[in-house]
Amino acid sequence: MKRFLEVGGFLLTLFGVCGVIRELTDGWFRLLGLTRFLTENVWFLEGRELFADIVIAVLGLVLMIASDRVPKS
Repeated sequence: MKRFLEVGGFLLTLFGVCGVIRELTDGWFRLLGLTRFLTENVWFLEGRELFADIVIAVLGLVLMIASDRVPKS
């Protein structure tokens, strides 16, 4: 469980940071657009893609920090 949380947190952080880079460069890095599917297909996130990518990255960091508190099984 600990390893699953660590990997999930790392991937969320990576996708969030890639999304932030993509939004700040105005879509120049097309390969970094993994979170584009999340942010562009949800109607209430229209116009808030940068904020959504930042939230995804922070949630990934929180998940990695929380994985340190889970006992190794």
